[in-house]
Amino acid sequence: MRLSPRFQAVLYAVVAVLFVTGVVWLAVDRAVWPELATDLLRVHGGAAMVMLVLLGALLPLHARVGWRRGRNVTSGVLMLGSNGLLVLTAFGLYYSGSDTFRYWTSELHVALGVALPLLIAGHVMLGRRRRAAARAPRPATAQGR
Repeated sequence: MRLSPRFQAVLYAVVAVLFVTGVVWLAVDRAVWPELATDLLRVHGGAAMVMLVLLGALLPLHARVGWRRGRNVTSGVLMLGSNGLLVLTAFGLYYSGSDTFRYWTSELHVALGVALPLLIAGHVMLGRRRRAAARAPRPATAQGR
């Protein structure tokens, strides 16, 4: 099921905020701006909370419908799995008690966070391509022969 333009705009804006704050935080975390790093994490965390609400809305409005119709299932499962891992690794980063666990959680969270815009773009492009192919006129076949 196609998302409404308003929902898409909000979703893409939140993903952009998460991406930019995460990448910029990586650049300044060990630099000379520790207060900027703290502010970036606050914005990142707030946007993550909004993203959780959006993910909750996506499940019944988009994912369930796509699953039932059999559309974009593979990329949809990849999207849900990636977002689920981002949520779990964020939880692990916040509540981790072990430096080793925190290191690996951080590495996975960063890798998935950097890849997420590409995964979203791929999911959207596949959906649009399949929708366009479904609308394309079919060649006529010889009937009754």
